[in-house]
Amino acid sequence: MPSSLRGLRPVFTLGIVLSLAACSSGGLGASRDSPYAPGLRPGAAAQDGLVVGHRLMEAGEFELALKSFTRAAYEDGLTVDVLSALGSANLGLGRLGQAETLLRRAIATDEAIPQTWNNLGVVLMEKGEVAEAEQIFRRAFALDNGESDSIRDNLRLALAKTENPDYDQVEQDYKMVRRGSSDFLLRRIP
Repeated sequence: MPSSLRGLRPVFTLGIVLSLAACSSGGLGASRDSPYAPGLRPGAAAQDGLVVGHRLMEAGEFELALKSFTRAAYEDGLTVDVLSALGSANLGLGRLGQAETLLRRAIATDEAIPQTWNNLGVVLMEKGEVAEAEQIFRRAFALDNGESDSIRDNLRLALAKTENPDYDQVEQDYKMVRRGSSDFLLRRIP
């Protein structure tokens, strides 16, 4: 390199860097249309773990929802809402034993909502414990005053299976389908 250009080297390099930064859509900061998740905001308040978990359940992200509900359990303790949410996430993941344990703990309180009873009934139906599932669905139906179609449909299925144990093998197959944020329904497979 000629000696006359050696002094211009830092200025030249700085000019290239600044011109490249000006060409990007975000300048020296992050772009709003970036496909990447936003960074951390120091001092910002965290969202409620239950709210985030229910949104993730709606999106079918049961594993992430379980992590969010676990965070809610750490922050709020094992309330009836947290126990029900944890049980529903485990139900969505097909972890019937864990779901049953958590949902039974939730219904042991007086604060359990009908959907918690319904989800426990779905677990029992999936495990083949139809007689107990029928009783659980009856309780959910009574607590809900018969207003929920999913609870009514699940009760009908349990009653049909109680009267005829081979009902689903002869007539139709059913599977578990999530409705809403934590309500499950047994539906016929097309």
